[in-house]
Amino acid sequence: MTALPRLQPVWLLVLAVAAIVVTGCQRQPAATSEVAPATSTAPTAAPASPSLPSSAVQAASDWTWDLPDYLPPPRVPADNPMTQAKVALGRYLFYDKRLSGNGTQACATCHLQKLAFTDGRAHGLGSTGQAHPRSPMALGNVSWNATYTWANPALITLERQMTNPIFGETPVEMGVNDSNVQQVLQRLADDPAYAPRFAAAFPQDPTGRPTWDHIVKAVSSFERALITTNSKYDQVRQGRARYTAAEARGYALFKSADCIQCHQEPNFGGQFLSVATVKPDVSFHNKGLYNLDGQGAYPAASPGVIEITGKASDMGMYRAPTLRNIELTAPYMHDGSVATLGEVIDLYAAGGRGAGKDNPLKSPLLRPRHFSAQDRADLIAFLKTLTDPQFIRDPRYSDPFPAAPKKS
Repeated sequence: MTALPRLQPVWLLVLAVAAIVVTGCQRQPAATSEVAPATSTAPTAAPASPSLPSSAVQAASDWTWDLPDYLPPPRVPADNPMTQAKVALGRYLFYDKRLSGNGTQACATCHLQKLAFTDGRAHGLGSTGQAHPRSPMALGNVSWNATYTWANPALITLERQMTNPIFGETPVEMGVNDSNVQQVLQRLADDPAYAPRFAAAFPQDPTGRPTWDHIVKAVSSFERALITTNSKYDQVRQGRARYTAAEARGYALFKSADCIQCHQEPNFGGQFLSVATVKPDVSFHNKGLYNLDGQGAYPAASPGVIEITGKASDMGMYRAPTLRNIELTAPYMHDGSVATLGEVIDLYAAGGRGAGKDNPLKSPLLRPRHFSAQDRADLIAFLKTLTDPQFIRDPRYSDPFPAAPKKS
């Protein structure tokens, strides 16, 4: 999930899979809801996309959200209801390297389950080896995001976001283009195991022939199913565990030091959107990382929301990501320029980094604070309670393909 790439004109049609109408449920089958998320920043640079005809038949949702009572169900596009078959198909596609242009990279290449679906890199690497200006984002509870990627207010659904890594040219990620797009579909069609999976997920096409519309919808459904709600934080909130003294102090400091202003419960991120949301927060923040010209400039390779809106005030603005499983997702920040949680705390305590402390566009929440060594240790102790060990081992989210035999 990186900057908005340049898309080939022939693939602008694919962008029509981005449905804005949404639906949701909790511990019961989904029901359609005609509600659309609002954005506070106009997506002026979003590519136009002509409408594609709607499918005549939609599979009825048989999905049940099993969530704690403090986490309302996410919104789901009305033209892509959650189903067991669709999530199962999406899991295979998420891990299938044949989905990339050159057959070398899957979605899972940059989103490893053991690292809470990040890859441990400061900069992601595309299928052609091209380095990206930003770090791959975690996918746990990604269905509650109001926007996607680090700095694009135009991407308001997983379906809309997914066309970027598949078809984008700048940077190249999956590397699907005019020269190989039919070959990619044919690879999947040639695998006899896929036809019944596609047919079950999309009964409107009983032939089970892969299409890009169905691929995008299936993978997006699998990503919505990546639920992380069994951290110690969750166990404490549910009365199944207790914080240590250090964790409790860290939690109190997390709130009193205003960390919670940008990383709000229950998902510990910004832009939380659920079926219960009345007015979504789609704010972005400048964290004072850079100030290259004394006027707030960020590196040209990754300048923030300004890249989409063209507004000078959006220089250096990025979405506050979830802190769930933050212990596993180093390095930190949009460009991976902060190596450890301790360094993150030091940066915020200092009110920015280097010349970035004087960035005129820096968030007013980022002001110097005195943290003692004990404060620092307590904050880290609390942040580690957001780690969900079940999530990174859950077989429902794991690679479904047999492991290749080890070479002797």
